[in-house]
Amino acid sequence: MTDQNPYEKLGVTEDASFDEIQDAKGRLMQQHRHDKKLVESVEAAYDAIIMDRLRMRQEGKIKVPERIRFPEKTYQSQPSFPQVPMDGSPAWLQELLDTPTASDIIWPGVSFLALASLSVFYSAPGSESTLPLVLALGFGCSIYFVNRKEQKFWRAVLLTLIGLLIGFGLGSWLGSLMGTPIAGINDLTSEKFATLVTFFILWLISSFLR
Repeated sequence: MTDQNPYEKLGVTEDASFDEIQDAKGRLMQQHRHDKKLVESVEAAYDAIIMDRLRMRQEGKIKVPERIRFPEKTYQSQPSFPQVPMDGSPAWLQELLDTPTASDIIWPGVSFLALASLSVFYSAPGSESTLPLVLALGFGCSIYFVNRKEQKFWRAVLLTLIGLLIGFGLGSWLGSLMGTPIAGINDLTSEKFATLVTFFILWLISSFLR
């Protein structure tokens, strides 16, 4: 047994493919899983073959698959994979997007949901006149949540203002296409629908932009 070369220990030829070597190792490890010495011998033979293949690759004699790596090298390279899309994105997008915490998502969500409920379900006489007030509260909430993360007040104001214009414009356009009452809800006018869309846009800005 000691006179055998690593290939003979695994039961493969010297020109065996990497998949064949992997299969042979796995089969022997399973077969001798209760014999610690034999398992160590199989692992040593596998390591010796990998070292031999890497040496031959450095000498330009063979092409070794990229997935042949020692465990510690593979482990160190793994954290870099999730970062590839971010590294490849434009600099202005990285500057604008944020990775929110749970509180950055939940608290703005609760606030805008409460304002949205108020704008839809408050049906006192002349309730339409309350929409500007509710929008003003939403505007202030958005500024507060964006500024809380980065401490850049005027940037928060600018982002919120852009969100307000986009949200209300988009909501008004969609509301006009859908007609009134919207979604079969008698109290949901096009103005209230536009307000809901605006609050959704402001929530996205408050949670995911900086």
